[in-house]
Amino acid sequence: MTGIVEITQETIQNQIYTIRGKQVMMDKDLAVLYGVETKVLNQAVKRNIERFPESFSFLLKEREMENLRSQFVTSSLGYGGRRYAVRVFDEQGVAMLSAVLRSETAIKTSIRIMTAFVEMRKFLRDNAEVFVRLENVERDQLTLRSDTDQKFELIFNALESGELKPKQGIFYDGQVFDAYTFIADLIRSATQSIVLIDNYIDDTVLRLFVKRQKDVTFLIYTQKLSPQLMLDLQKHNAQYDPVVIKEFKQAHDRFLIIDGTIVYHIGASLKDLGKKWFAFSKIDFAASDILKRLI
Repeated sequence: MTGIVEITQETIQNQIYTIRGKQVMMDKDLAVLYGVETKVLNQAVKRNIERFPESFSFLLKEREMENLRSQFVTSSLGYGGRRYAVRVFDEQGVAMLSAVLRSETAIKTSIRIMTAFVEMRKFLRDNAEVFVRLENVERDQLTLRSDTDQKFELIFNALESGELKPKQGIFYDGQVFDAYTFIADLIRSATQSIVLIDNYIDDTVLRLFVKRQKDVTFLIYTQKLSPQLMLDLQKHNAQYDPVVIKEFKQAHDRFLIIDGTIVYHIGASLKDLGKKWFAFSKIDFAASDILKRLI
């Protein structure tokens, strides 16, 4: 690569993404702006890795890569042919890049990029109410555009696709597939742990939770450990990631706890999803208290 591309604020802002709650840019996009090859940029970072703590720059995990691939079909991410992880940089990381690349062009480019970060923060602040209403959902899956119309279009597309999970609602009798899909999506969203409190468990519930990600722990609390349930559990654990079931007689309602922080109150046992009317609601404050009382 022999020179930098013409830089506009729109060009830069269209390449800023929110990942792990931080506004960041990809190594590939930064390399184009700086007029160097991606591998040259990353080699400079590796030679000066002590200047790039994880708070400044980090490598994307496979799940984060997949989220971006699924959201931005026509984006400039350019994953094709890459055999190594994508590195991203926040505002401080961009500032440090100008120091390690050591050129007047790099300094000027970094100033333009950091200005774009400032504008992006202003955009987020001015639209904070919109994001609160969307319950601080995974905004890393929505590219942050300077054009307000484009931003709302992405939000509404996410709503239609089910990426933004509702806080409460009702499933009516006959909505078996809709209810099943809703719970399955919650299960897939877990990255660390799932806890289910449900007094009426059978093998259909075990089959449903096979959909969880690898290495996500699953613990069930139910009121009776019947011989049939324990036999089903034994057969399940012989083939799939193990599930732990404990006896617990103090609960009347059903609760699903995701990653120790997200709690859904569910009006029907999971084995009966969609067979009769039931409501669900997300509880924003109870996870730690519930888990503490289960110990």
